[in-house]
Amino acid sequence: MNQNDKHAIDSPVQDLHRSARYARQSRFAPIGESGQQRLASSRAAVVGMGALGSVIAQHLVRSGVGYVRIIDRDIIEWSNLQRQMLYTEQDVLSLLPKAQAAAVHLREMNSTVTIDPIIADLSASNAEDLLAGVDVIIDGSDNFSVRYLINDYSVMHNIPWIYGGAVGASGMTLTIIPDQTPCYRCLFNEPPPPGTTDTCETAGVISPIIDIVGSIQSAEAIKLLSGNAAALHGTLFQIDLWNHAWLPVAVANAKRSDCPCCGRQLFEFLDERVTDASAATLCGRNSVQITPGQPAVLNLNELAQRLRSVGPITSNRFLLRIELSAELTFVLFSDGRAIVQGTDELTKARSIYAEILGN
Repeated sequence: MNQNDKHAIDSPVQDLHRSARYARQSRFAPIGESGQQRLASSRAAVVGMGALGSVIAQHLVRSGVGYVRIIDRDIIEWSNLQRQMLYTEQDVLSLLPKAQAAAVHLREMNSTVTIDPIIADLSASNAEDLLAGVDVIIDGSDNFSVRYLINDYSVMHNIPWIYGGAVGASGMTLTIIPDQTPCYRCLFNEPPPPGTTDTCETAGVISPIIDIVGSIQSAEAIKLLSGNAAALHGTLFQIDLWNHAWLPVAVANAKRSDCPCCGRQLFEFLDERVTDASAATLCGRNSVQITPGQPAVLNLNELAQRLRSVGPITSNRFLLRIELSAELTFVLFSDGRAIVQGTDELTKARSIYAEILGN
């Protein structure tokens, strides 16, 4: 008998504990007993189990969402512990993948919820398998490519999704309901070129903004899954925590008939021939080459200025080279291609690429 089978066995004692567990939540009138039952029968997917994903998954599991699928490609590192609240030092020492470590901790929080950990890099080639069969998709990712992919999948399959992002002390979130609200591409038509936006790697991040954005995303998911869609905030909700600025931007009229995704039904980011970046080890060199799915034209001089906080940089008109550590070097070319020197792990190299360039 596996762990999930054991949790599926009911007993009078378990029923009593379940009733007591959600007593305060079900007393909240908009949820009530019927909303709690809806949560118990709901299925959610969290894409990315880093900082935002850690917050989101905990809220869903503690709130009693019956099935939570968690998807992440990465392992836990020391730099994660400052803001990724789900993990411990022992997880780092054990070299655990985030999805696996998260599943262990989440099951300890609530044994009545089914946790489905997926250790994978979400892409156009596997999205149909990894995102199927859920009632809501919640974004905890760290790069734009994944968000545009989720948006295409969401609109194609009529599944709501909740975007969230945070860097520095600022963040934003948006809830997308296909056929009702603007989709992500209505507001942000194309992904920004690599290196043109701040990332946690380049601009840093403080942990409180993670908690706030992730909690708002979680609240939106709970509203949806408990039958309270009318309570959704309906805005592009922006927060600058350092300067105490809260800016909900009305977007109800931003839905575009010419939107490539929800207007014209062109799901470009689900076409693996077009969008999937490739990663390949370079034989005998302890290096990985990352080739973006769509070629870019990068201004290396501007990027050198933006990325100088990441590590020592040398550059010429062909490339720039960043020393990430004594062992790791990142070499970026003007067409968006990069070589990560000092590792032969494809997943690690792709994560480094996303952390530095935001895509």
